Amino acid sequence: MRLTTTAFADMGPMPGEFAFAVIDPAAHVKISSNRNPDFAWQDVPGGTRSLALLCHDPDVPSRGDDVNQEGRTVPTTLPRVDFFHWVLVDIPPGAPGITRGMHADGVVARGKPGPAAPGGMRHGVNDYTGWFASDASMAGDYFGYDGPCPPWNDAIVHRYVFTLYALDVPRLAVSGIFKGGDARDAMAGHILAETSVTGRYALNPAVKL
Repeated sequence: MRLTTTAFADMGPMPGEFAFAVIDPAAHVKISSNRNPDFAWQDVPGGTRSLALLCHDPDVPSRGDDVNQEGRTVPTTLPRVDFFHWVLVDIPPGAPGITRGMHADGVVARGKPGPAAPGGMRHGVNDYTGWFASDASMAGDYFGYDGPCPPWNDAIVHRYVFTLYALDVPRLAVSGIFKGGDARDAMAGHILAETSVTGRYALNPAVKL
């Protein structure tokens, strides 16, 4: 099975079009167009009854002490954790793919609606749900795709891993508001194949992509 996109090369830089934020010389960052990348898949194995697509960033700081603080840098030595940017399940195996902007086109304060998605698919909430939980103007359930917004003072490039799973179940056993970890747990024992493509992104002008 193979996953492809025309939005960026595997392990190459992601354009700002697909990010939550881009670099701003005056304010460090500004809101971007936040469009989901396009994806196509080939060689789906026989017996596949649904697909799932997850995007996570494995390079998120495990502590927020230095994050986006003037005069400080998030060090390379800090342990990193996963941050889910997209959780899409119940994709029909015969679906032609995902087009740019099909599931996200712009930043929506308090999050996009869900879990229902086009074509009978379902969205989980991404981890901006927790990130914005204490922000009165942004708090909400962030369903679907919301793109990269790594700390503008991070010393490392962040990776955005889009993984497609071929599953032997027509509907994943998650319900209501579910997260990336919930989807991963529900897929255990049902994965026939998986494949991924990775983009790289940074908001720190000093970091080379």
